[in-house]
Amino acid sequence: MPLAIESNVALAPLTTIGIGGAARFFFRAKRVDEIYLAVEWARDNGCELFILGGGSNLLISDGGFDGLVVHADLRGITIESEDEYATVKVAAGEPWDEFVAMAIGNRWAGVECLSGIPGSTGATPIQNVGAYGQDVSETIVRVEALDRTTGRVRTFTNAECRFGYRASLFKNHERDRHVVVSVTFRLKCDGAASIRYPELKKFIEEKGVSIDDLQGVRDAVIAIRKRKGMVIDPSDPDTKSDGSFFMNPVVTLAEYASFARREGANAAPHFPSEDGNVKLSAAWLIEHAGFNKGFTHGNVGLSSKHTLAVINRGGGTAKEVVELVAMIQKRVREQFGIEIHPEPNFIGF
Repeated sequence: MPLAIESNVALAPLTTIGIGGAARFFFRAKRVDEIYLAVEWARDNGCELFILGGGSNLLISDGGFDGLVVHADLRGITIESEDEYATVKVAAGEPWDEFVAMAIGNRWAGVECLSGIPGSTGATPIQNVGAYGQDVSETIVRVEALDRTTGRVRTFTNAECRFGYRASLFKNHERDRHVVVSVTFRLKCDGAASIRYPELKKFIEEKGVSIDDLQGVRDAVIAIRKRKGMVIDPSDPDTKSDGSFFMNPVVTLAEYASFARREGANAAPHFPSEDGNVKLSAAWLIEHAGFNKGFTHGNVGLSSKHTLAVINRGGGTAKEVVELVAMIQKRVREQFGIEIHPEPNFIGF
């Protein structure tokens, strides 16, 4: 079957930050078999391959991508069972927040704190997307992914996905081997919201929202995200971004003790992490290294609402973003001896 391959397609409009050059070749896949045909086409034509989802959490170079970009636009939501728990299979191309809204409309608990996050459902297990004390790994039961090397679709259990903090098998261990085609979730029917994050807990208590009111919790999460410019809004320039650009750094207990001694009582907020480690606030580190909300660098900068968000102020370039990110990393390293790392994927560099 011949593929309708396009040439020289602008990628910036397909991203949430609105930055990046063109794809040398581009194909929109509606079916799983089309994705593998595109993989074979790229292989036969000696092209690099990039799978594009919802366009969030990535920075495309100003030179674009000198290969084939496949926009995985797989759709469909299937309720496999619904009793005490709902088991729901979601195709990779389904917009994430639309699925969250559907879950809440059906009174399925487990993803309410992940409201308002842009992008596609297929990207969520790759990054182990999380916010406000909740990660998708808590409710994912399996992931179906196309193996680019064999052309077969393999089913991964939750354990096989090797989830960690913003990490997974697909991102950290077998990068670029698999294309996620569907994600299956197990959500609690008529369940209560999981409220662990102090800021969210305080907000819903002030608003008098019950943890049984999933819609109320969703509204609260979106309200907090909007305050930080983290919900896409064409009228708000602070939302032309990749969301949180930096991950919160994780340090050992010994490293944290040393850091806390140096910084004293005003040390960065910290939270327990896996394996007895400590997670620090990247936003605090960035601000205390001298980068305030609204800091600008050429046509890019930091959001006026949230220091973790790198925004396109209009006409921004990937070069400017990379320069700003390097400046921030260098200053944080020099001042605190701590490395902070970007969360988005860098494409075409």
